[in-house]
Amino acid sequence: MNIKQYLDSTYLKTAEQAGATEQENCLIAKKFIEEAIKENFKLIMIRPDRVIMAKKMIQEANSVVGVGTVIDFPEGKSSIGNKLKEAAKAIKDGVDDLDFVCNYHAFKNGETDLVKEEILKGTALGLANNKVVKWIIEVAALNEKEIVQLSSLIKNTVVSNFDQESYSKVFVKSSTGFYKTENNYPNGATISAIKIMLDNAAPLSVKAAGGVRTYDEAVAMIELGVKRIGTSGAKVIANGQYLIDGY
Repeated sequence: MNIKQYLDSTYLKTAEQAGATEQENCLIAKKFIEEAIKENFKLIMIRPDRVIMAKKMIQEANSVVGVGTVIDFPEGKSSIGNKLKEAAKAIKDGVDDLDFVCNYHAFKNGETDLVKEEILKGTALGLANNKVVKWIIEVAALNEKEIVQLSSLIKNTVVSNFDQESYSKVFVKSSTGFYKTENNYPNGATISAIKIMLDNAAPLSVKAAGGVRTYDEAVAMIELGVKRIGTSGAKVIANGQYLIDGY
């Protein structure tokens, strides 16, 4: 197994979250991009304002590493129009993958029509531009029934509106990695949540993000059927070590 081709190496911290200056945080992001190129990971996942920089570095290195970014991150509460505007800018900047934060708040409030509309329009924009689209559902904010329902809603919206060839380009993704939980409850991917997602998102793919800290945990996720893993410790995991702290 070439585990590196499952790994979306991820750096999404703001300067404040990193306890750094803007310049220092930019250098950290550059190191993540350089590492992704050197290690030949599937993708480097960075914030929208770093897409152009990442794309340039990858092209200059004659690398095939993809560039992904997050849309409406990390809350997912913005209007559909704002989501689409941000995604369109990322597409113009050369992004390969668009990881939208689904408006899970609206979903929990019963506003399913709004959620369906953003999934439909966001997916349509991505697919029309030959991009991979992922919908982050934030499993730590949902109970098991809600994970079933939201995974199914995304699946049903995509299957009802796009052709079968598109299914492999649309993912349901577990987490932002930035959700605050109480009592040290996991805020990312867990085996139980991923199993529910796999059962209810198929034929769409699933990305496990947050909480995957070791090579063995990553392999276990892949063996369940996960197609991508988002982590800030991609090199650590690929080398069979343990990620102490991070996304």
